[in-house]
Amino acid sequence: MVTILTKKCRYGNNYYQMSTSEISPVLERQLLLQLGDRLKRLRKAQGVGTVEMAARTGITRNTLRAVEAGDPAPSIGTYLRVMSVLGISGELALLAGDTMRPSPPDSAAARSRRAAPVVQVRIFADDAQHRLQDLQSLALHEEAVRLAKADPAMVLRAQDTARRWLASGDSRSASLWREWQTILAAGNWRKVLGRTRHAQQLRQASPLVTALPQEVRRRILEQVSNLKKGIVIGGTPITPKGED
Repeated sequence: MVTILTKKCRYGNNYYQMSTSEISPVLERQLLLQLGDRLKRLRKAQGVGTVEMAARTGITRNTLRAVEAGDPAPSIGTYLRVMSVLGISGELALLAGDTMRPSPPDSAAARSRRAAPVVQVRIFADDAQHRLQDLQSLALHEEAVRLAKADPAMVLRAQDTARRWLASGDSRSASLWREWQTILAAGNWRKVLGRTRHAQQLRQASPLVTALPQEVRRRILEQVSNLKKGIVIGGTPITPKGED
């Protein structure tokens, strides 16, 4: 969820202040998930089905599903085409234009003694606990996949873990662990990075994240914790005097 704050707004001191240069991978993922959710809601509110939307944007239904899932794989041009069909391409145009650029030094606006408005964006994860947990699981797996692609030894450790779990005799997750063995052998990572129910089940039974270095795991959990409390981007926090 995203909330816009201005200089007249007051917020609790427990929010984490972040500059735009510090945006974490977890925050990037959360923003894409929220964008995908919003595009899907807008499409449904306009009564447009996936077949029609795919045809109007000139993309496949699978690509449309990826956009609505907040997948980072589709290009920004693909996201823009979907936004254009839904009638919200102007929002990206504001970002691409000069509207939010500081006033030129020799302009009247720059010479004004009136304080410039401070716009801040507060971002936090969905209140539903399962959504936050899945965001954390997704972030852990995306980092694990990135590392596994560069380090085959990490895949071998995950395969060893899957074999040990299967030998333990716990039948409840056995089918998922066997599927993980196939995924690890083939490197079919997209199967576990989606937002489908099955992808969530695979992440819950994952041997891959057990091979993550502790420092990497700690960093991601800290980013998720900050997002849960709320992250403020941009501007300088201001607490109005004399206000409740």
